[in-house]
Amino acid sequence: MKKTFVYISLAALFFSCSGSEDGSGNSAPPASETGVGNVIGTADVWVTNGDMTKLLSKQNTGASIYDNDATTDPSISVDFAQQYQEIEGFGAALTGSSANVINAMAPAQKEALLKDLFSPETGIGLSYLRLTIGASDFSLGNFSYDDVPSGSTDANLDNFSIAPDETDVIPVLQAIQAYAPGIKILGSPWSAPAWMKTTASMNGGSLKPEWYNAYGNYFVKYINAYAAHGISINAVTPQNEPLHETTGYPTMKMTAAEQAEFIKTSLGPKLQAAGLSTKIIAYDHNFDVPQYPIEILNDADAAQYVDGSAFHAYAGDVSAMNQVHAAFPNKNLYFTEVSGGAWSPDFASNLKWNTGTIFIGTTRNWSKNVLLWNLALNSNSGPTNGGCADCRGVVTINASGAVTKNVEYYTLAHFSKFVRPGAKRVNSTNFDNSLSLRNVAFINTDGSKVLVVLNESETSRKFSVKVGTTKLNYTVEPNAVATFVWQ
Repeated sequence: MKKTFVYISLAALFFSCSGSEDGSGNSAPPASETGVGNVIGTADVWVTNGDMTKLLSKQNTGASIYDNDATTDPSISVDFAQQYQEIEGFGAALTGSSANVINAMAPAQKEALLKDLFSPETGIGLSYLRLTIGASDFSLGNFSYDDVPSGSTDANLDNFSIAPDETDVIPVLQAIQAYAPGIKILGSPWSAPAWMKTTASMNGGSLKPEWYNAYGNYFVKYINAYAAHGISINAVTPQNEPLHETTGYPTMKMTAAEQAEFIKTSLGPKLQAAGLSTKIIAYDHNFDVPQYPIEILNDADAAQYVDGSAFHAYAGDVSAMNQVHAAFPNKNLYFTEVSGGAWSPDFASNLKWNTGTIFIGTTRNWSKNVLLWNLALNSNSGPTNGGCADCRGVVTINASGAVTKNVEYYTLAHFSKFVRPGAKRVNSTNFDNSLSLRNVAFINTDGSKVLVVLNESETSRKFSVKVGTTKLNYTVEPNAVATFVWQ
């Protein structure tokens, strides 16, 4: 999808975050440094910096942990007992285009890539994927799962088939499951079948109310068809970017009132009647219209079926997620799409923006996951289906099958490899804004502690992290992100 990128101010994180968090770094001070106390442990540290001399590089010298919290350095406090949302995972979209370029690789190349992306032991452990329900702007062409001749309808969905996904998407998913058997999957449609719409086209238009019932059944059939291939759909959104409509590729306008009506009269009851536990996540569009999910959640008949709301980052401010959380603290929040592209080629700038706004920003504003757009694209930023001509995948795969790991790979990796599904975000305070340090902290189910720190400044920053009566000291280099892991 052609996106106009809106660079959201990172400064907003300091005013919009729920809880408080920040801190981490690079080379540790010597144990003999006066006044710091005795070393009682070490945190492992992985660093990626803006000049690309370190790319998810484990540091030979970790961060020393001391037996007291006295410090004269800038500091934050982390309280691992004060826990917030549970993390479901980190990942990207396995679009039709992504699956196609991955599936075209030689078998050994494909296995090596999937192991690197999805193995938590030897790779970066991606744990959440988004699928397009039918065609998107990153498919090999337009299709739904129930296409009929122009002028015809199929109320009983007799022609329903996920055959278009059986060439690339499903085989790649099944291969991924060998490395990530519990991977979470979100399905999002770009359009209903053309015969259900006001335009009789997949490109633009709205869903006709008389087909709400059939479209609810369409979701049930989709979930069951994937289950028959051994693939569990954990959640669905009723519509990708419901406020965006174009005739250039599959889209479908759906107002908040229409989405609430569809959920409460069809989608919710039909999933329930079919005995499906698949969650319904509302909205799935930009930060700039938080009123959309709020309107749906204010409708009690619709809200009873809704797990939460999903957001994209092409417009608005990340604080919108916290706004929805404040209004409905018992409903979940998700971040489901943003893409890099040729419009922003600088590695350092992208590293800082993605880490600060998307990964730190959304998790500190209650997101349970972070998903980027295309998992993989070819050297021509495709294949495309009428949308974005210069988007960048997490990885780029050239004609020979060689893989380039883009900046998105490294920003994902600093979270996905270390913050595992089931982890809880925990409380941490912020550094003074003048330091240009941002952070977020988590605790995994095995008790391991994770702290991610971003240094946006052009100078090294020495700091302390206080945990109870202990502290961790470190110096993070300029324009760098560091992930700390310790028990």
